[in-house]
Amino acid sequence: MSGITYVQGDATAPQGKGVKLIVHVCNDLGGWGKGFVLAVSRRWPGPEAAYRRWHRERSGNDFGLGAVQFVQAERYIWVANVVGQRGIRTGAKGVPVRYEAIDAGLDKVAAKAAELGASVHMPRIGCGLAGGTWPRVEPLITERLVSRGIDVTVYDHG
Repeated sequence: MSGITYVQGDATAPQGKGVKLIVHVCNDLGGWGKGFVLAVSRRWPGPEAAYRRWHRERSGNDFGLGAVQFVQAERYIWVANVVGQRGIRTGAKGVPVRYEAIDAGLDKVAAKAAELGASVHMPRIGCGLAGGTWPRVEPLITERLVSRGIDVTVYDHG
């Protein structure tokens, strides 16, 4: 039993009551234009604008691998922009996903979810364009979130 609820659906339309925190993985280049972020931007302009500003002003903030930006999209919905991939292309150094950065980001997500009293909702983070594998990501979610009593729902789209 992983402690994670798996559903078919759209993580940008999270199920359930109460405050919801939608988590997804971003790259460290400031790029926002493929994958799950497109669904986020179709629903709310705020997370993309905030991420682009965060990257643009990175010399004066914490932007980088493992960092998380929390953006309130609606009264009861927050989006967590987790910087968990180095670049955007698979190359000589392997796939873009950085599991240690996702792990560090999830630790920050856990603290924010506890502060907000929120449940956490996500696609299979780090496993799309970032090139990661779910058997490597799922234990990080279990350790950082589920073990702290935070409800997690993972959405498989289509």
